[in-house]
Amino acid sequence: MKDIFALGDALGPAKVIFVQQPALGLQGVLVVDNVATGPAIGGLRMAADVSAEECARLARAMTLKNAAAGLPHGGGKSVLVGDPKMTRAKKERLIRGFAYALRNEQDYIFGPDMGTDEDCMAWVKDEIGRSVGLPCEIGGIPLDRIGATGWGLSHAVDIAIRHCDFDLQGARVVVQGFGAVGRHAARFLAAQGAVLVGAADSQGTVYDPDGLSVESLTALKQESRSVIDYPGGAKLDREAVIDLECEIWVPAARPDVLHADNVKRLKARLVVQGANIPCTYGAEKYLHEQGVLCIPDFIANAGGVICAAMEYHGSSQTHSFETIEEKVRENTRLVLDEAVQEGIMPRDAAIRLAERRVLKAMDCKRWSIY
Repeated sequence: MKDIFALGDALGPAKVIFVQQPALGLQGVLVVDNVATGPAIGGLRMAADVSAEECARLARAMTLKNAAAGLPHGGGKSVLVGDPKMTRAKKERLIRGFAYALRNEQDYIFGPDMGTDEDCMAWVKDEIGRSVGLPCEIGGIPLDRIGATGWGLSHAVDIAIRHCDFDLQGARVVVQGFGAVGRHAARFLAAQGAVLVGAADSQGTVYDPDGLSVESLTALKQESRSVIDYPGGAKLDREAVIDLECEIWVPAARPDVLHADNVKRLKARLVVQGANIPCTYGAEKYLHEQGVLCIPDFIANAGGVICAAMEYHGSSQTHSFETIEEKVRENTRLVLDEAVQEGIMPRDAAIRLAERRVLKAMDCKRWSIY
């Protein structure tokens, strides 16, 4: 528990729940960080190496993200220990068991995240009636299938590019983590004239300075294959994605992929964070000092949770995309304007924006607690 308590502050976390059912091989954690603005929405992440500390950091990122987006929801996160590529039957047992164990935690609404998808959310819905990111067949907006997060990222780029010395047309893009978020970000950016030159997943990196086919790479991933099965380009190890020259670098996989030991290798001019907490604070500070613009995760990648919240409140897919565009563009503009005016990092400006909104919501509560 020491790691969780060390992460605590005036905002949270409000609640940490460990779930363990040896008979099922189930180990999981739920962190409800702050619910001053409403019940928390946050994804269920499945990976073999998830931890309570990672869960708490991700839950805080959701508090900031939901507050910055002006949603009537607080932040939370849940994690399950396990290989997301396990058999479907075993995965269903674990997720259903985890959801049932948390059936009384009304302050938390499940959503999809790394290692889980809309089918997983359907299982949760069936167990406890409290999830978002559902299949369209049962009234959901399948945010990963339609690319809600990637749609928001493309609009964050469109605003950020005004603070850069290059145009989006012809800009080279590298995506670290060519999955549900990364591939859609590449698709939307390519539609605006950018060129995908590098992509990586857990198996390796593919690189072609003349450009890669987003459609071909997407088809490979839909067949559960790796980007290194792409017919052309150079095949490199997965860490080599940091070394590829580009204008726009999109981290869209695990936390802390950019850190003190590797950030100096990055050869990009704009970093737009598709994953949650993909860069350490020190790495962002170094990039800022080098003149590399970084758009923080909870500003750039808010499209998914905005879509999820709107689904929860009965909105349509069309209205959700319009709202994502409006909110992400406005928040990116606000953050970058304040960063320039105050001479601070965009992350610091983003934290100020989100914390002001959370603290105001907390102040409106009867006991000023959550």
